[in-house]
Amino acid sequence: MSTKHAAAALGFAVVAAWIALGFGSAVLCLLGAAAGWAVAALATGELEPDELRARLDGARAGFQQPRSRP
Repeated sequence: MSTKHAAAALGFAVVAAWIALGFGSAVLCLLGAAAGWAVAALATGELEPDELRARLDGARAGFQQPRSRP
């Protein structure tokens, strides 16, 4: 199965969950899929824990931009 096929299957599953279960459940399905992907990537060595930590720290830094005062 190619990456495009897997992405299409995941998209279909999310839309099916959204229709059948509602938006919140569809989002939980996405989070579960992301967690499963991360565990599999860590287990196979495709993703290193230090790299994952650096990515998460970079994402957090992007959300914590200083607010400008008038």
